[in-house]
Amino acid sequence: MGFAVLMTLPGLVILLTVVALADQVLLRAGRAGLLPWRNSARQGQISATGFEQLHATFSAGKQNELKERQSALVLRDDEEDGAPPNRTTVDLDGGTAVVRVPRR
Repeated sequence: MGFAVLMTLPGLVILLTVVALADQVLLRAGRAGLLPWRNSARQGQISATGFEQLHATFSAGKQNELKERQSALVLRDDEEDGAPPNRTTVDLDGGTAVVRVPRR
C-alpha cells in the first residue's frame, strides 16, 4: 500500500519533501555524511535537485534550462571569448583591473 502511494504524483511530492527535510536537518546538524548522496566533497543544496526534476517533468521551459546548464558545465570558458583581445585584464589576486580605451 505504501509503495502504491509513492508511485502517485502526490506521493512523489511527499517523498521529495521528506528527503529534502532530512537532507537539510542533517546538513545543519553537521551529520550530512550519514546520507548516501552526500560526501565530504559535495557542498550546496542537493535537496533542490529533485524538485527541479519534478518541475522539468511538467514544464518544457525548465527542461531547456536544465539542458542549457548541463551543456554550459561542459563548455570551456576562455578568457578571450568575452571581450576584445588585450583590452581588459583583471587580476583577482592582486586586486587590480586594467581597462584600455581604444584609440580613435
